[in-house]
Amino acid sequence: MQFDFNAYSTPLLFGFVQGWVYAILLWIRGRREERLSDILLGWVLIGCSLNIWEYMLGFGGIEVLWRELEFFPRTLGYLFPVLCYFYLKSQTNAEFRFSRRDIWHAVPFLLFVVYHVSVFAMGPAFVSEWQKTVHYPYYVETAEFVIGIGIDILYLYWALQLYRQYQSWIRNQFSEIDTISFRWFRNFMIAMAVTSLFGLIMTLISLAFNLNFWQDWWDELAGVALIYYVSIEGYAQVQVARRLTFRNEPVPVQAPDAVLVAADTMPMVVSTPASEAPDTTEARTAPLLPPDLSERLTNLLNYMATEKPYLDPDLSLADLARRLHTNPVLLSQVINTGTGKNFNDFINEYRVDEFKRQVHDPATMHLSFLGLALNCGFNSKATFNRAFRKFTGTSPGEFLNELKKAA
Repeated sequence: MQFDFNAYSTPLLFGFVQGWVYAILLWIRGRREERLSDILLGWVLIGCSLNIWEYMLGFGGIEVLWRELEFFPRTLGYLFPVLCYFYLKSQTNAEFRFSRRDIWHAVPFLLFVVYHVSVFAMGPAFVSEWQKTVHYPYYVETAEFVIGIGIDILYLYWALQLYRQYQSWIRNQFSEIDTISFRWFRNFMIAMAVTSLFGLIMTLISLAFNLNFWQDWWDELAGVALIYYVSIEGYAQVQVARRLTFRNEPVPVQAPDAVLVAADTMPMVVSTPASEAPDTTEARTAPLLPPDLSERLTNLLNYMATEKPYLDPDLSLADLARRLHTNPVLLSQVINTGTGKNFNDFINEYRVDEFKRQVHDPATMHLSFLGLALNCGFNSKATFNRAFRKFTGTSPGEFLNELKKAA
């Protein structure tokens, strides 16, 4: 039995090998660093690889799957979207571990395996007869296909919901979120949805026009592209030092009541020493608060003005709460209710104001554009540019050009 390297089989073989090589690398790293997310991502890659290996062997002239292993489970099937979902859970919560209540996620896959292995164990003759009299006539294969699509959609939806909740959580916990946003995984979910949709379309086209094995190939090539993206981006992503512990809990925000008044209707101007007030920024406003929160907000704003904790690029809600001798939940309540901002926006607006102040400071004239941004607490040019445009409505370059014209 010799593998035939041709224009159809070779790209699939490369993708298959790529998936297995990176899966092993992820398992080794996951075991060494005790990182469950790496182990799960390795299994995601195995799932991607098994999704294309039938066609890879078929185009290569090896038909063992259709002869000796007919009806035997050949892919991770219903378990694949489950692995993707739990990979995201383990990435966003370093303390996540599987429990007994998670077993139900594997039930559809286990039922599928039991059914197929039970029929397969009866021998080739029984398998052939079973397919002719039961599996195809009673649309069992069609039901399996539809259930698979339903499971894919369900777990994709759950993963997107989890991702959105996580994004909301980090904005209320950290001042720097670029390295922990996992945008590559969002792109992976989109790519997986597109790949699955393309595969469904190819299946329908194949049924409608009775395409042969060689014509029904393009969705397998899309699977190879998915393997390369997941393996390279997933393995190369920055592994942050902080241990994330997102548990899918709602962000603590105090609900408004009769005492609270919207910030845009009842402003309370917070005074700042003239030497520290930025020339180009309007005074910050905050809503009228209950006495306890109002006092805490005043203390917070005074601390921000005098101690400038926002200059620490790794500042988190927990860090700031520790400095203020309070707890993160209460501090988040004060920031969210008192300023109308999440923690990330609250801190980055101070950094933008600091940048605008330092632009006029002779002591920082020697710093480059990026150096000045880093000096103000930002940790990357991209984060700075995004925050600056958000809070000023203009880019840093346009802002500096206006300053030069005014001078």
